[in-house]
Amino acid sequence: MLMTGNTDFRTDFVRDPGALRHYPALVLNADYRPLSYYPLSLWPWQDAVKAVFLDRVAIVAEYDAVVRSQRAELRIPSVVVLKDYVRPVKTVAFTRFNLFLRDEFRCQYCGSTHDLTFDHVVPRVRGGKTTWENVVAACSPCNLRKGSRSLKASGMRLAVQPCRPTAEEMHNRGRRFPPNHLHESWLDYLYWDTELEA
Repeated sequence: MLMTGNTDFRTDFVRDPGALRHYPALVLNADYRPLSYYPLSLWPWQDAVKAVFLDRVAIVAEYDAVVRSQRAELRIPSVVVLKDYVRPVKTVAFTRFNLFLRDEFRCQYCGSTHDLTFDHVVPRVRGGKTTWENVVAACSPCNLRKGSRSLKASGMRLAVQPCRPTAEEMHNRGRRFPPNHLHESWLDYLYWDTELEA
Protein backbone atom coordinates (compact mmCIF):
# COMPACT_ATOMS: atom_id res chain seq x y z
CA MET A 1 0.00 0.00 0.00
CA LEU A 2 1.15 3.53 -0.67
CA MET A 3 0.03 4.85 2.68
CA THR A 4 -0.84 2.68 5.64
CA GLY A 5 -1.33 3.97 9.16
CA ASN A 6 1.54 6.21 10.23
CA THR A 7 4.13 4.96 7.73
CA ASP A 8 5.53 7.57 5.37
CA PHE A 9 4.58 6.58 1.82
CA ARG A 10 7.83 8.08 0.54
CA THR A 11 10.06 5.64 2.42
CA ASP A 12 7.83 2.56 2.62
CA PHE A 13 9.66 0.26 0.19
CA VAL A 14 8.69 -3.22 -0.79
CA ARG A 15 11.08 -5.86 0.48
CA ASP A 16 9.13 -8.73 -1.06
CA PRO A 17 10.77 -9.50 -4.42
CA GLY A 18 7.53 -11.08 -5.66
CA ALA A 19 5.77 -7.70 -5.55
CA LEU A 20 8.46 -6.21 -7.80
CA ARG A 21 8.45 -8.81 -10.58
CA HIS A 22 6.65 -6.67 -13.12
CA TYR A 23 7.60 -3.06 -13.84
CA PRO A 24 9.02 -1.80 -10.52
CA ALA A 25 9.67 1.95 -10.30
CA LEU A 26 12.92 3.38 -8.97
CA VAL A 27 12.07 6.10 -6.42
CA LEU A 28 14.37 9.13 -6.32
CA ASN A 29 14.50 11.84 -3.72
CA ALA A 30 13.86 15.42 -4.83
CA ASP A 31 17.64 15.75 -5.45
CA TYR A 32 17.42 12.90 -8.00
CA ARG A 33 19.34 10.42 -5.84
CA PRO A 34 17.80 7.10 -4.83
CA LEU A 35 16.17 7.33 -1.43
CA SER A 36 17.82 4.07 -0.46
CA TYR A 37 20.34 1.62 -1.82
CA TYR A 38 19.70 -0.98 0.90
CA PRO A 39 17.11 -2.03 -0.05
CA LEU A 40 17.00 -0.17 -3.34
CA SER A 41 14.11 2.30 -3.21
CA LEU A 42 11.60 0.56 -5.45
CA TRP A 43 7.82 0.64 -5.59
CA PRO A 44 5.50 -1.77 -7.39
CA TRP A 45 4.09 -0.11 -10.51
CA GLN A 46 0.68 0.23 -8.84
CA ASP A 47 2.10 2.43 -6.06
CA ALA A 48 4.06 4.52 -8.56
CA VAL A 49 0.95 5.13 -10.67
CA LYS A 50 -1.06 6.03 -7.57
CA ALA A 51 1.62 8.50 -6.46
CA VAL A 52 1.54 10.11 -9.92
CA PHE A 53 -2.23 10.61 -9.75
CA LEU A 54 -1.93 11.99 -6.20
CA ASP A 55 0.69 14.47 -7.53
CA ARG A 56 3.34 13.27 -5.06
CA VAL A 57 5.91 12.34 -7.70
CA ALA A 58 6.96 13.33 -11.19
CA ILE A 59 7.71 10.72 -13.84
CA VAL A 60 11.32 10.76 -15.03
CA ALA A 61 11.36 7.64 -17.22
CA GLU A 62 8.78 5.12 -18.41
CA TYR A 63 8.46 1.53 -19.56
CA ASP A 64 6.97 0.78 -22.97
CA ALA A 65 4.02 -0.92 -21.25
CA VAL A 66 0.82 1.00 -20.50
CA VAL A 67 -2.03 0.74 -18.01
CA ARG A 68 -5.53 1.77 -18.92
CA SER A 69 -8.57 2.87 -17.00
CA GLN A 70 -11.98 3.79 -18.39
CA ARG A 71 -10.84 7.40 -18.81
CA ALA A 72 -7.07 7.36 -19.25
CA GLU A 73 -4.02 5.55 -20.53
CA LEU A 74 -0.62 5.91 -18.83
CA ARG A 75 2.79 4.48 -19.63
CA ILE A 76 4.07 2.70 -16.54
CA PRO A 77 6.73 4.78 -14.73
CA SER A 78 10.18 3.19 -14.42
CA VAL A 79 11.72 6.14 -12.53
CA VAL A 80 9.85 8.65 -10.38
CA VAL A 81 11.13 11.59 -8.34
CA LEU A 82 9.51 12.85 -5.16
CA LYS A 83 8.20 16.39 -5.22
CA ASP A 84 9.18 16.90 -1.56
CA TYR A 85 12.69 16.22 -0.28
CA VAL A 86 13.08 13.48 2.34
CA ARG A 87 15.94 13.83 4.81
CA PRO A 88 18.21 10.76 4.63
CA VAL A 89 18.17 8.46 7.65
CA LYS A 90 21.35 8.86 9.71
CA THR A 91 21.23 5.58 11.60
CA VAL A 92 21.34 2.06 10.20
CA ALA A 93 18.78 -0.46 11.44
CA PHE A 94 20.30 -3.60 12.93
CA THR A 95 18.70 -6.21 10.64
CA ARG A 96 19.91 -9.49 9.17
CA PHE A 97 20.02 -7.97 5.67
CA ASN A 98 22.01 -4.94 6.83
CA LEU A 99 24.41 -7.17 8.75
CA PHE A 100 25.03 -9.25 5.62
CA LEU A 101 25.43 -6.08 3.58
CA ARG A 102 27.94 -4.63 6.07
CA ASP A 103 29.94 -7.87 5.78
CA GLU A 104 29.53 -7.87 1.99
CA PHE A 105 27.58 -11.14 2.01
CA ARG A 106 30.70 -13.09 3.03
CA CYS A 107 31.51 -15.32 5.97
CA GLN A 108 33.84 -13.31 8.17
CA TYR A 109 35.82 -16.43 9.02
CA CYS A 110 36.43 -18.18 5.67
CA GLY A 111 35.09 -15.75 3.04
CA SER A 112 32.39 -18.09 1.70
CA THR A 113 29.30 -16.52 0.15
CA HIS A 114 27.12 -19.64 0.57
CA ASP A 115 24.76 -20.78 3.30
CA LEU A 116 25.11 -17.58 5.34
CA THR A 117 23.83 -17.17 8.85
CA PHE A 118 25.20 -15.01 11.67
CA ASP A 119 27.49 -15.66 14.60
CA HIS A 120 28.09 -14.00 17.96
CA VAL A 121 31.85 -13.38 18.19
CA VAL A 122 31.61 -13.54 21.98
CA PRO A 123 28.98 -16.27 22.39
CA ARG A 124 25.76 -15.39 24.18
CA VAL A 125 26.41 -18.14 26.73
CA ARG A 126 29.59 -16.21 27.63
CA GLY A 127 27.80 -12.88 27.97
CA GLY A 128 28.06 -11.76 24.34
CA LYS A 129 25.42 -9.29 23.21
CA THR A 130 23.48 -9.10 19.94
CA THR A 131 25.03 -5.86 18.69
CA TRP A 132 26.80 -4.58 15.58
CA GLU A 133 30.11 -4.93 17.44
CA ASN A 134 29.59 -8.61 18.34
CA VAL A 135 27.67 -10.21 15.45
CA VAL A 136 29.12 -11.16 12.07
CA ALA A 137 27.99 -12.96 8.93
CA ALA A 138 29.16 -16.57 9.02
CA CYS A 139 28.58 -19.62 6.87
CA SER A 140 26.88 -22.54 8.57
CA PRO A 141 30.02 -24.74 8.61
CA CYS A 142 32.10 -22.02 10.31
CA ASN A 143 29.26 -21.22 12.71
CA LEU A 144 29.04 -24.90 13.72
CA ARG A 145 32.82 -25.21 13.96
CA LYS A 146 33.10 -22.23 16.28
CA GLY A 147 30.06 -23.19 18.34
CA SER A 148 29.94 -21.50 21.75
CA ARG A 149 33.73 -21.17 22.02
CA SER A 150 35.76 -17.99 21.96
CA LEU A 151 37.74 -17.10 18.84
CA LYS A 152 40.97 -18.10 20.57
CA ALA A 153 39.60 -21.44 21.76
CA SER A 154 38.20 -22.23 18.30
CA GLY A 155 41.43 -21.26 16.51
CA MET A 156 39.44 -19.07 14.12
CA ARG A 157 40.13 -15.49 13.04
CA LEU A 158 37.90 -12.69 11.81
CA ALA A 159 38.57 -11.09 8.43
CA VAL A 160 37.47 -7.69 9.81
CA GLN A 161 36.65 -6.59 13.35
CA PRO A 162 32.88 -5.94 13.46
CA CYS A 163 31.69 -2.41 14.16
CA ARG A 164 28.57 -0.27 13.80
CA PRO A 165 28.41 0.99 10.18
CA THR A 166 27.54 4.55 9.30
CA ALA A 167 24.70 5.32 6.90
CA GLU A 168 27.29 6.52 4.36
CA GLU A 169 29.24 3.25 4.56
CA MET A 170 26.06 1.25 4.04
CA HIS A 171 25.03 3.54 1.21
CA ASN A 172 28.32 2.83 -0.57
CA ARG A 173 28.14 -0.92 0.09
CA GLY A 174 24.55 -1.04 -1.12
CA ARG A 175 25.62 0.39 -4.46
CA ARG A 176 28.02 -2.53 -4.93
CA PHE A 177 25.24 -5.09 -4.38
CA PRO A 178 22.36 -4.05 -6.63
CA PRO A 179 19.23 -6.17 -6.87
CA ASN A 180 19.03 -8.88 -9.53
CA HIS A 181 16.88 -6.70 -11.76
CA LEU A 182 18.21 -3.33 -12.91
CA HIS A 183 16.20 -1.65 -15.64
CA GLU A 184 18.32 0.33 -18.11
CA SER A 185 16.38 3.52 -17.29
CA TRP A 186 17.66 3.34 -13.68
CA LEU A 187 21.39 3.23 -14.38
CA ASP A 188 21.96 6.97 -14.77
CA TYR A 189 20.39 7.56 -11.36
CA LEU A 190 22.18 4.76 -9.52
CA TYR A 191 25.74 5.46 -10.53
CA TRP A 192 25.89 9.11 -11.64
CA ASP A 193 28.01 10.17 -8.65
CA THR A 194 30.63 7.43 -8.89
CA GLU A 195 34.19 8.32 -9.82
CA LEU A 196 34.94 8.02 -13.51
CA GLU A 197 37.87 5.94 -14.66
CA ALA A 198 40.69 7.80 -16.42
